[in-house]
Amino acid sequence: MKIAIVNDHWGYDLKKYIIKHMKDVEFVDLGSDSKEISDWSEYGLKLGEYIVKNKCFGVSICRTGVGMAIACNKVKGVRCAKVNSIKETILSRSDDDVNAIAIPGEIKPERAVRIIEEFINTEFSQKDRYIRRKKQISEYENK
Repeated sequence: MKIAIVNDHWGYDLKKYIIKHMKDVEFVDLGSDSKEISDWSEYGLKLGEYIVKNKCFGVSICRTGVGMAIACNKVKGVRCAKVNSIKETILSRSDDDVNAIAIPGEIKPERAVRIIEEFINTEFSQKDRYIRRKKQISEYENK
């Protein structure tokens, strides 16, 4: 499976850990290559555009995850959830069919890996109410 991943300076170390420890995932690294101060907005937008163009999942990492989620969600067709837990990750995939997650750069690396594994392995439930809600968002984006 191919997943795009981005980070700002806060997420640099965690991104490197994730890529090293998730050998069964092919990551497309679009993030910062250093701990020098960088703008989460730039990387969040880049990730969103890549997701839409390549129809893939995305993972973003900044200090809190909030900035990346905001930026990603500005791109039409992206549904990015800021997640801290396994439960949030599972529900955001099964109920909201997110195609991106934003995680905080300060969480434990092992937890980040588990979150990404659940993100990858959880399917959208296809329940009518969630399909309806997803459609409402899509229609709004297309106004």
